[in-house]
Amino acid sequence: MRNSVRRPWIVGVSGASGTPYAASVIRALLAAGEDVDLVVSRASRLTLLDETGHPFRDAHWREDLRRWLARGADGSPDAYDVAVPEPGGPETETGRDGGKAAGGTVRYWPAGDLAAGPSSGSYPARGMIVVPASTASVAGIALGLSKDLLQRTASVTLKERRPLVVAVRETPLGGQTLRHLVTLDEAGAVVLPASPAFYAGAAHIQELVDFVAGRALDAMGVPHDLYRRWEGELGGAQRQS
Repeated sequence: MRNSVRRPWIVGVSGASGTPYAASVIRALLAAGEDVDLVVSRASRLTLLDETGHPFRDAHWREDLRRWLARGADGSPDAYDVAVPEPGGPETETGRDGGKAAGGTVRYWPAGDLAAGPSSGSYPARGMIVVPASTASVAGIALGLSKDLLQRTASVTLKERRPLVVAVRETPLGGQTLRHLVTLDEAGAVVLPASPAFYAGAAHIQELVDFVAGRALDAMGVPHDLYRRWEGELGGAQRQS
């Protein structure tokens, strides 16, 4: 039964390369029945266009988001069948089989809207993840610049002592960025480099992407089955493949 007060996870997508990471996180949140508020920065629109070949437009965000989430990390255009229900819409009341819908809902906020709901600490939210996080967004959050809604929402998340996961995607990391990441860690954020591991036996690029997304969801306390967990047994991935 859905709570009367909607408390979403806020997903901020910055301009760093790595839009498949964001897509994997959003799909898993919706599959877990979590509501999502989405903020896509201006720079990330260029990255999305470059990495997917498709735009992300304010006026057509639901259509563009559905196409983005359907895309696999290898570029397959219809790898996933993902609904993007809006809060209070008919898809939140009944599923495709006529029963109660299990997935979460999505609300979109333009990055330039500094009066949006998530810009205030009184807006009910579970927490926030910035994925992928560019060095520019890391700096803006660490310094409290609030130059756009993504940075402002991250600052609000920290001041309200809510979970903030920053999935930084850059290499190599310069000294200034490392200092900013330490600042975020000291402020209570989880700094999560987008670096996949190989013990899970990944055989496909999507599995490497899902590993990073899964570790981010672990930090958020959201259940998922995106990767095989380490069980203390060497060679376990090879035996299960």
